[in-house]
Amino acid sequence: MFIFAVEITDPMVSVVDIASYISKRYMKEYGERIDEMKLHKLLYLTQRECLIQTGEPMFEATFHAWRYGPVLPEIRLLYKQDRLNGNLSSEAECQYKEVIDTVFRDFAGKRASVLSNMTHCDYSWMHARKGYGKYDDSDVPMLLDDIRKDADNLRQRKAMLMLLEKSGINKNGPLVYVV
Repeated sequence: MFIFAVEITDPMVSVVDIASYISKRYMKEYGERIDEMKLHKLLYLTQRECLIQTGEPMFEATFHAWRYGPVLPEIRLLYKQDRLNGNLSSEAECQYKEVIDTVFRDFAGKRASVLSNMTHCDYSWMHARKGYGKYDDSDVPMLLDDIRKDADNLRQRKAMLMLLEKSGINKNGPLVYVV
């Protein structure tokens, strides 16, 4: 008789560890402390990109649909207190390298206001803000299922763009713009 011991590990990482990693990497690549609004948007875009690439969330946390886009209140507090001291394990860094690299390549160099405006186009943010004016404050939680819908839509758009490029239809410039 054989008995196997299987260690079950949680595939998700701590949102504090991810926020800390993004902050440290931003400092290393850009030579300055990341702006708080940009940090929240990069966290949101990281979660969405992870859903695009893997179908699963990277971390367990609930974004809130604030006026300027998705925000994680627990990260806001730690940022304000300069206490983002988490450490992403080398295993998690390796596991999510492609996701994080994609987000940094596509979004880290953009201004926080641009990222804010981009997130205002996502169904998840608009759905949570339903009934609120453009400049109204709100603290409505965003649903992971809604972020998943945004990820599915982007995955389909990226797949369509790749098909257009492979077919040669898209040779002279993009016919489809992927955000």
